Amino acid sequence: MTTRTEIRLWAKMGLPSLILGLVFGSMLLVSVRGIGANWGTQSSHSLAPEIVVRLLRENGFNKVKLFDADSRVLTALGNTGVEVMVGIPNDMLATLASSMKAAENWVTKNVSSLVSRNGVNIKFVAVGNEPFLQTYNGSFLATTFPALQNIQSALIKAGLGNKVKVTVPLNADVYQSSTSYPSGGDFRADIHDLMLTIVKFLNDNGAAFTVNIYPFISLYNDPNFPVDFAFFDGNSSPLIDNDSGKTYTNVFDANHDTLIWALQKNGFGSLPVIVGEVGWPTDGDKNANVQYAQRFNQGFMSHISGGQGTPMRTGPIDAYLFSLIDEDEKSIQPGNFERHWGIFNYDGSAKYALNMGQGTSGQLIPAKGVKYIGKKWCVFSPKANLADTKLADSVSYACALSDCTSLGYGSTCGNLDTRGNISYAFNMYYQKNNQLPIACSFDDLGMVTTTDPSAGSCRFEVMIDPSLTLTGGCQSKWGREMLLEASSRTYKHVVHG
Repeated sequence: MTTRTEIRLWAKMGLPSLILGLVFGSMLLVSVRGIGANWGTQSSHSLAPEIVVRLLRENGFNKVKLFDADSRVLTALGNTGVEVMVGIPNDMLATLASSMKAAENWVTKNVSSLVSRNGVNIKFVAVGNEPFLQTYNGSFLATTFPALQNIQSALIKAGLGNKVKVTVPLNADVYQSSTSYPSGGDFRADIHDLMLTIVKFLNDNGAAFTVNIYPFISLYNDPNFPVDFAFFDGNSSPLIDNDSGKTYTNVFDANHDTLIWALQKNGFGSLPVIVGEVGWPTDGDKNANVQYAQRFNQGFMSHISGGQGTPMRTGPIDAYLFSLIDEDEKSIQPGNFERHWGIFNYDGSAKYALNMGQGTSGQLIPAKGVKYIGKKWCVFSPKANLADTKLADSVSYACALSDCTSLGYGSTCGNLDTRGNISYAFNMYYQKNNQLPIACSFDDLGMVTTTDPSAGSCRFEVMIDPSLTLTGGCQSKWGREMLLEASSRTYKHVVHG
């Protein structure tokens, strides 16, 4: 039996707004209703919205959760029938909380006009993103609820109060268990009264509680966490909640039901719950890999396909996978894995097989219409010397201004030799800057090649054509004085192995 210590319900800590070998693809005979995906755009070369919308629809996603209100993204979703949860970033909460006029203007621009003129099927407005994370040190405690109230009032004024519902995507750290069993669940003591105020408001307005649950973080935070309990294939020792008599075979159900107990204890046991984010990363940590990601996401799809729910909340689970596509400009403060949550790579290519319950063979359909700049890579010149005094600064500069998270210990490119590490860093900077010749200089340490340097599981990227992206790509203009202070610490493995 799993011990109380082992089953501590780790929350997803510090992640702004957080998929494995056993596949149940052939068993998914029932179409999963209501599965959604998180679509983030913190990328140097985000795919064009029209390409992503087609990707969503061809893979059976009928809902999407956004982290902001980008007009081009929302317009591309028009007349598709895809249900949209549009997001309000945390840095807007203070303005919306202090000004009813600002809230009305936001709703007019980002909801009303898009619903009426563009046929965007907006169903939810997500006010903030995990605003009560303990790592935020209370920065949004005073503004989240007033902003929620003002947006709700603005929706009502716009005649959308019954069509569009407000919610606040919250991290699972807003609740905890006093007994380490789900039945001991209650809201965190420091925000208990605020949580009840928000829960009552959601209940009174026919809205739902949105929570982000990340079993991956259980493994990341605790090396002694029982690995199998993070997955859904029934290989772990069960947890028996002695107080409720319920049996748990995975940490997702246990975490989810800790919330249900918290709601029930405070008089809101029937409040609908949306799982706003759930998934598993594929790189950036020893437990972040394709095998575990496939095992988790396929297990989750199988788990919810039957509609049995969890021990405390039977019935279909309303959920959004996190995430759709990798994002190479997300903060790595939580960990290098943060840029690798996608079930698709940066270019819309599928990372692994995943049966979405549509009666298919279990293969994800890759993005169509993607074009690349050209089959060229930047590598460490064979003529260059590893003892060159300019090398360390050049590698640190390249990694600070691109994405070298795949070079870490246990990651997909973690087994490259020193020259391979350097080449990877140079190439990431070169590709991010749209293969500009100057971006492969590095004081004559770099060299452009047409021979793919990819090795084993380590993929050397070729960047997608910036004309087909949301952002138009990135051409770094920062000087060396902008080098991130942490780069030498984070990436010293690149040079020293």
